[in-house]
Amino acid sequence: MTVTPSSPYSEQPGRIMSREMAEQPDVLRRILDVGAPGIRRTAEEVAAKRPRFVLLTARGTSDHAALYAKYLLEVRLGLPCGLTSMSTTTAYSAKPDLRDVLVITVSQSGGSPDLVASTQAAREAGAVTLAVTNNPDSPLAAVSEHHIDILAGPEKALPATKTYTASLLALYLFVEGLRGSDGGQASALPGLAADLLARQEEIRTLAARYRFAERMVITSRGYGYPTAKEAALKLMETSYIPALAYSGADLLHGPLAMVDNISPVIAVVTDGRGGEALQPVLDRLRGRGADLVVIGPKAQVEQASAGFVLPTEDVAEELQPILEIIPLQLLAYEVTIARGQDPDAPRALAKVTETR
Repeated sequence: MTVTPSSPYSEQPGRIMSREMAEQPDVLRRILDVGAPGIRRTAEEVAAKRPRFVLLTARGTSDHAALYAKYLLEVRLGLPCGLTSMSTTTAYSAKPDLRDVLVITVSQSGGSPDLVASTQAAREAGAVTLAVTNNPDSPLAAVSEHHIDILAGPEKALPATKTYTASLLALYLFVEGLRGSDGGQASALPGLAADLLARQEEIRTLAARYRFAERMVITSRGYGYPTAKEAALKLMETSYIPALAYSGADLLHGPLAMVDNISPVIAVVTDGRGGEALQPVLDRLRGRGADLVVIGPKAQVEQASAGFVLPTEDVAEELQPILEIIPLQLLAYEVTIARGQDPDAPRALAKVTETR
């Protein structure tokens, strides 16, 4: 979808979010063409320090990008990873021993005080620190030993879209660089992203199912789990629909009891081991008569109440999250518009959230 002055998207609520979603193919291409060499050099510098453990620090949408990086680092490199609790240092003044630990902080703006303070504390505690931001002049970049610019350009809509997919690709290339790979498998992503954006009419039809939804459940496993969490956030912050994201395994440990034939369930099914691990969950959901919508391979969509087919053939499982989120961003946008709200300006939110 290309936004031009004559486009209907240029004069209606949500036009900024719409424009920024449409920029994603160009952003992905810019990272591959312009950003990749620098990311590879940073990866080589970090790899030379041989970190024994990785801690990931982030908030909100960036936290879901960090979770994606956790899967990459643990699966692709075998490096144990954890997600940090920033209050241990910012509120409790804990002083952990972080020698030989890589601390990766992901932030679109690089301006949240708790991210800056915890990263500074990590560096003082001996960690190798890496900031992944959309702002190389940010306070976070300044306190970090290494920095990766995701090159997304200014993002003005409150819901983060292009900075999310840009963060995923930058983190993928970084992890591949740690492995000594150039990440060449990612070269098809810009074209595939453009193809997905051109299918907005399909999403608009799907959104009609959810205009009056009072609650949604979104589930996945493996690499798709960060996508489920990010999709839930996008739906909540734009349309205000309570959206609960669960790992498929966690869904079976209790929350399955709330699933009925009224509340929609969206399953993000990656084509690979994560999708295989989700299969028993899909079977249980069908057995409960759930209104099941699948975002994933054609064979899985055909067995659901509805869905959106993703181009997963010849796309490595670890790259599919960069594509999976795009139709779900569009879904959040279309549901919000259908409910008469403006996805550009969710109530009670600011672009930079200054937590401490």
